[in-house]
Amino acid sequence: MMLLATQPVEKSNRPAPLVKRFLDYIFVECGLAGATVTAYQRDLGEFWNHLVERDVEPADISMEDVQEHLIRLQRRGLVVSSIARHLAAIKVFLRHLYAERVLRRDLASLIEGSKRWRNIPDTVRYNQVEALLAAPDPREEFYLRDRALLELLYATGMRVSEVVDLPLEQINLRLGYVRCIGKGRKERIVPVGRSAIEAVEEYLEYLRPRLLGDRSASALFLSRTGRPLDRTNMWRLVRKYAIAAGVDKPLSPHTLRHCFATHLLAGGADLRIVQELLGHADLTTTQVYTHVDETQLKRVHREYHPRP
Repeated sequence: MMLLATQPVEKSNRPAPLVKRFLDYIFVECGLAGATVTAYQRDLGEFWNHLVERDVEPADISMEDVQEHLIRLQRRGLVVSSIARHLAAIKVFLRHLYAERVLRRDLASLIEGSKRWRNIPDTVRYNQVEALLAAPDPREEFYLRDRALLELLYATGMRVSEVVDLPLEQINLRLGYVRCIGKGRKERIVPVGRSAIEAVEEYLEYLRPRLLGDRSASALFLSRTGRPLDRTNMWRLVRKYAIAAGVDKPLSPHTLRHCFATHLLAGGADLRIVQELLGHADLTTTQVYTHVDETQLKRVHREYHPRP
């Protein structure tokens, strides 16, 4: 069994066995994805550093310690969603400490949930997505791969980590679906549209074998060296083509996931169906996509107001 690092990266040499035990617990016992555990490790490492600097023993952690850490994150310029993520990690960690009888008081119950902290997801208009999908240049060496990647991200709403880890055998182009393994190793089936199917088929036939060479790899998307394309390079590719398409705001693979959900709901899709497609455990997570599109708002006002 592969265990995580003995302790999070910290400014002090003081060991953090409680953090390590918690990370092992959510990885081994709860089955959380490696990327999720890594995010917890990073955020709790910063919280632990804060406690070390203040000479706070684990049994003496207070709400003031939590609040001061959040204030520090805000002063560093972190956005609301990032601070909410830190708070969520701290809340689960404190609940674990209380269950382990390290804390005498259930501080987690005093921490407000992050639902009120959620921002409307950052999306772009459908015509901008179309421009993005058309941005790869057929004359470029990796055109077929990049086009297939963009089409699949938007067609399925998959997380970038899910696309990175997607093996060939989990996409069925004949039937038009992908078997996706998401957070907590939960499996879901997501349909794949015709445009994405055609793009992936061309990539598999004409480019992937050349990238693979005499090596073996199960990952669908490969780099120029024949290794699986990592999430950093996927982010760079999306950003590159967003700039080429003239998209006037930062755009990432996760933005395409937001667009996938928002455009489905704007087209009349049922919220629970979108929840299933995204792999959300809680419907409230999906409800954040039900914000009213500005263009639609103006159209409705113009069409129905007695004095347009």
